[in-house]
Amino acid sequence: MDHMGVISLIPPIIAVVLAIVTKNVIVSLFSGVYIGVLILVGGRPLEATMEVIGNYIFPQVADGYNAAVLALLFFIGGFVALMEKSGGGAALATNAIKRINTRAKAQISAWFGGIIIFFSDLGTPLIVGPIFEKIFDKAKISREKLAWIIDSTSSPVAVLVPFIGWGVYIMGLIKNEFELLNIHTSEFSTLIQVIPFQFYAILAVSMVPLVALTKLDFGPMARAERRVQQTGQLYWPSSKPLRKLESEEETTTNGRAILIWLPLLVLFITLFGLLISFGFPFEPVPGNDFRVSLSAAYLFAALTILILMIFYKVKKFGEVIDIYTTGMQKMVYVAVTLVLAWSLGKVINEMGTAEFIVEAMKGNVPAFIVPAILFLVGSGMALAAGTSWGTFAIMLPIAIPMAVGLDAHLLVCIGAVLSGGIFGDHSSPISDTTILSSTGAGADHIDHVKTQFPYAVLNATIAFIGYVIAGITGSAFTVILTIGILIITIFLLSKIHSKKHDERVEV
Repeated sequence: MDHMGVISLIPPIIAVVLAIVTKNVIVSLFSGVYIGVLILVGGRPLEATMEVIGNYIFPQVADGYNAAVLALLFFIGGFVALMEKSGGGAALATNAIKRINTRAKAQISAWFGGIIIFFSDLGTPLIVGPIFEKIFDKAKISREKLAWIIDSTSSPVAVLVPFIGWGVYIMGLIKNEFELLNIHTSEFSTLIQVIPFQFYAILAVSMVPLVALTKLDFGPMARAERRVQQTGQLYWPSSKPLRKLESEEETTTNGRAILIWLPLLVLFITLFGLLISFGFPFEPVPGNDFRVSLSAAYLFAALTILILMIFYKVKKFGEVIDIYTTGMQKMVYVAVTLVLAWSLGKVINEMGTAEFIVEAMKGNVPAFIVPAILFLVGSGMALAAGTSWGTFAIMLPIAIPMAVGLDAHLLVCIGAVLSGGIFGDHSSPISDTTILSSTGAGADHIDHVKTQFPYAVLNATIAFIGYVIAGITGSAFTVILTIGILIITIFLLSKIHSKKHDERVEV
């Protein structure tokens, strides 16, 4: 195989280490690209700088496919900003909580509210959290439990939706590797097929209603729940709740549920109506047709919410336009990240990083275990760096060629990288979604991390088992097995918990 040997590992290692140290994805990716190019040009800094800009970054931006992805991200950014600041999310959640009269209903309602706000992983904690915190207090459910629920319905939900910013970002990474490997498969079809292999995200979302219905709590979460139920104390004496960020949802007085459901309805009808015209779901939809359809859907949905916000006097026309353009501006960071991820992928490809890894592993590591290894590596990186997107950007350009070179199941390997990134991001104390979940729930951040971690580890353990099995079978039905293991585990734990409780009562 054509590669530069151990030296080819330097760019991704630099990117990983800097992501952990600096907590900045852009700095990490750029450094990985620059160091890689510096090695390729023989250690000449000025030439390396010119090469990075002229032959790596510029071509990525100028490429027709990449430009379409970047434009689509801006459409999505503007729409999400309007949704977040319309007050519709709060109104919808408020309407949904009128009949909440049990602890289980409170938890499942918060879980359902988080799923409804699927279009914004960072918006979920700040929309759902403040609405439900008083309900949880009244039902004597801990703030830590609320933080876990909204954290479990932020990034784990977002990564499962192929037509929001997360999906577009991931498809961009997949498409880049497919082109380098001459794989002529639609990235949209690929991501749809990967969904059943995103074991951790599916388990994290599924666990919430299971815990609520079985009344099971374990580890630090059980102690937090006993504290609230027995003493009524919202916090431990040493706790320092994060200051709740003021959300636009709380300052909007004219918010209505229609501001959420009607634009989303327009989005779905437009998107799937156009996709069906291209043969979906019976025929693969070409990537370009998908991007055009999705851009049109987000544009029509944005126009719908714009008209509604003016009609219901939520904001004035100028304010709505400002919100939309500000939302587009917020996607610049994502766009830069994606461009640098594409550039790093090109550098890694030219240095033969994946080829070197494949050569080193071939004959020594069985192909079926590759997804489980990728899951562990992605988990460790995301946990240390606090970023799932950075993990995807560094890991997918390595994982996809590895899967092809080692004849491992490609879809399972992609799913393993995505799940590893989500687990690490979900558990990391420095992850933005983890911090915002503590903030939105009005919980102490360290308390949230401590109470959530055992639940996350349980799901990660089951996911790891799932990747070993899926690595052998390649079957999408493995997801049913993982959910079954989770249900059985929760059922057994609840029985043990109930027995111990009965013994304490007898004593």
